[in-house]
Amino acid sequence: MNQFYTAESVTEGHPDKLCDLIADSVLDECLSHDALSRVACEVLATKGQVIVAGEITSLFEPDIPSIVHSVFRKAGYDPARFSVQCLLHRQSPDIAAGVDCSLERRRNPSENRHSLQLGAGDQGVMVGYACSETPQRMPLPVVLAHRLTSALAAARKTGMIRGLRPDGKAQVTVEYGEDGTPLRLDAVVLSAQHSPNKPTDELCWELTDKVLAPALQALPPDEDTKILLNPSGRFVLGGPEADTGLTGRKLMVDSYGVFAPHGGGAFSGKDPTKVDRSGAYMARYIAKNLVAAGLCEKCQVTLGYAIGKAEPVMVEVDTFGTGTVCADDCLAEAVRFVFGLTPAEIIAQLDLLTPRYTQTAAYGHFGKPEFPWERTDQAKILRAAVI
Repeated sequence: MNQFYTAESVTEGHPDKLCDLIADSVLDECLSHDALSRVACEVLATKGQVIVAGEITSLFEPDIPSIVHSVFRKAGYDPARFSVQCLLHRQSPDIAAGVDCSLERRRNPSENRHSLQLGAGDQGVMVGYACSETPQRMPLPVVLAHRLTSALAAARKTGMIRGLRPDGKAQVTVEYGEDGTPLRLDAVVLSAQHSPNKPTDELCWELTDKVLAPALQALPPDEDTKILLNPSGRFVLGGPEADTGLTGRKLMVDSYGVFAPHGGGAFSGKDPTKVDRSGAYMARYIAKNLVAAGLCEKCQVTLGYAIGKAEPVMVEVDTFGTGTVCADDCLAEAVRFVFGLTPAEIIAQLDLLTPRYTQTAAYGHFGKPEFPWERTDQAKILRAAVI
C-alpha cells in the first residue's frame, strides 16, 4: 500500500521564526565576543511588543533592542512599531557547576581527560535522521517545503512578485510507493501574505509561475496534484500583529517533519553546552555518515543525556530494516567507537563555538551543506569499523 508523507516550512517573516532568529542573533552576538558564553534565550513577539527573556552568562552584554530591531528590519518589518522588553539574568550556579565539572570528574577528581570536562547542560533525548532519497540525505517533502518558502521569500525581496509581505508558509505531501520511493507530488499548500490591493488572481498566477515552478523541479505537480494557494482567501494581516510568535514552536519545521520523532527540546537561543541543540546536531551528523557509508538506506540515531554527565546514557541506531552490513546494535557500537559523544567532544568536532546560529534559524537546521554537521567525512571510517 502506498503511503503519504507531509512536511511544512515557514518564511523568516513568520512570527515563530522571527523569535528564533532573534534568539539565535543574541547567541551569535554573545559568542562573537565571548566564545564561552552561556546562553538560554527565549523570545515572544506579539502586536507592538517583543519580550526577550532567559539566562545569559557572558563577558559581553548584548544590545538586545538593537538586535531585535535589526532582525525585524531584515525580515521586512518596520522595527519602530515594536517595543522591546528584556527580562534576563545569569545562568543558575547549580546548572553552571554541573556543566563546568562533569559527574565523571566529580566522582573521580584525578580524571583529567578533556573530553570529560563538560557535563551535559540538561537531560533529554535527541534524534538525528538521514535517508538516501535526496542529495541532501533529507526527506523529499522536507526539502521541497523549504524550497517553496525560500523561493517565496526571494520573490518578495527581489521584487519578482510585487505586493508580497514577509509572512508565509508552505506544506507539501508526497506519495510514496510500497518500496519507500517517492512517486508523485500529491498536494501543495502555499500561503503568502500580501498587500491589500494585490489582486487574488494575479497573486495566484505569479506564485504558480515564479515560486512553485522553480521550487518543485525535483518532483513537479501532475494533473492530479492538489494545489492550494492562499486557501484562507485574504492574507493581508500577518506576522506578530496577527499571530503571537514564540521561540521553539516550529520544532518539526526545524528538523525532519513527520519522518522522525523529536525529543522535545528546541534549538534556537541555546549555546552548545545545551545538548538539546548540540546533541541533535551530532545525531544528524552520525545518521548522515551512516547513510553516506552505504551501511543503510535510512537511519535514525537517538542520543540520551543526563544533566551534569558527560557521556550519553543511551546511543541507539535504527535503520528500519535497511541495514546492509550488520545489525543495528552493531552500528551503535561502531558509532561509540568512531564518534566522541561528550559535550566537549561534540563542540570540538562540529566547531560549535563559531557564531553561525542565525543561519540555522530559518528554513531548517539540516540539509544545508555549509554546516559542519552536514559533512560526511566519517563515512569511510565508519564502514571500516564494521567490515
